[in-house]
Formats: sequence, structure tokens, C-alpha cells
Amino acid sequence: MKFFRFCLHKHYFEKGYGLTNYIKYLIALFGLSSLNVKSTMLMASGYSILCYFVGRWWYTSKAISAEMEVGNKVNPFVKEMRKYTKN
Repeated sequence: MKFFRFCLHKHYFEKGYGLTNYIKYLIALFGLSSLNVKSTMLMASGYSILCYFVGRWWYTSKAISAEMEVGNKVNPFVKEMRKYTKN
């Protein structure tokens, strides 16, 4: 059960990271232009926390179901199975 919780929280973070991926480039650009390591690390830490909560929201708001359904619309196997089970 502990491993399940770990994987669940890891999945929250990864989904949030995928959804907010472009923010990391803004943080890197800020770090390169200002050369302020402390502020850049603070922003990166905040971004990490943001990734977790965005991913958690994505799952709790059932947006993941809509995302999967969009994937199913273009999946030929799912189309064939829906046609087969309809008859």
C-alpha cells in the first residue's frame, strides 16, 4: 500500500510537470539572464510544488477522464471495440 501511495504522488507530479512544461523554460531564461541563483532556485522549488498540485487537481477534477476519452477517439482499437460491442 505504501508503494501505491508513492506511485500515486509520483503520478500527480509527473502529470503536473507535463501540463506546465513550458514554465521551466521561463525559469531557466530568468536564471540565465539575471544570474541570481537564489531567486532561480526559489522559483524552481515553487515550480516543483506547483507541478504536484496541478497534477493532483487534474486527477481530482476528473480531467484525466476527458483526456483519456480524447485519446480513445483517435485509437483504432477502441473504435473497433466500440463498434463490436454496440452490435
